[in-house]
Amino acid sequence: MGTTGTTQAPAGRPGPEIWLRGPVAVPEPPPGPYRSAAAPRRFSWLATHGGAGASTLAAVYGGHDCGRDWPAPGDPPSVLLVARTHATGLESALRALEVFRRGEAPQGLDLDAVVLVADAPGRLPRPLAQRIRLLESAVDVHRVPWVTEWRLGDLGGGLPREKEALARLTGARR
Repeated sequence: MGTTGTTQAPAGRPGPEIWLRGPVAVPEPPPGPYRSAAAPRRFSWLATHGGAGASTLAAVYGGHDCGRDWPAPGDPPSVLLVARTHATGLESALRALEVFRRGEAPQGLDLDAVVLVADAPGRLPRPLAQRIRLLESAVDVHRVPWVTEWRLGDLGGGLPREKEALARLTGARR
């Protein structure tokens, strides 16, 4: 080896330093929010008001349906708040978000996102869309469109194609 940090390759040519050190091991991934694809993350669906759709979402996407109660100690601590997109639903979602913001939620629970379920087909009126933007400024928001089949009780028809991000978050399969 010369003073430049290279080794002598066959036929007298300088070679890269890797010949000296050998192959470099791939580092372990750092601990953190990375999840294995083999074990999807489990969630507790928490309805912020009656009729929010938490039971339907738990049936379609998987996870634990808490109804309107906080997750119990054995339930998944990752919480998805569920509300309808009408005025009362959005107001209840904002109140529940405030409980997490003030640190008044039960110890050990993590708010992962708010899931808004359409209360009717079609576009939202402007005042409701403005409230949703307020929620989106504070937390991840996933919107679930109106699904007529769900209203009729058919939960086996697959996920709405607009909800791929929510399907990835919950580990649900299309």
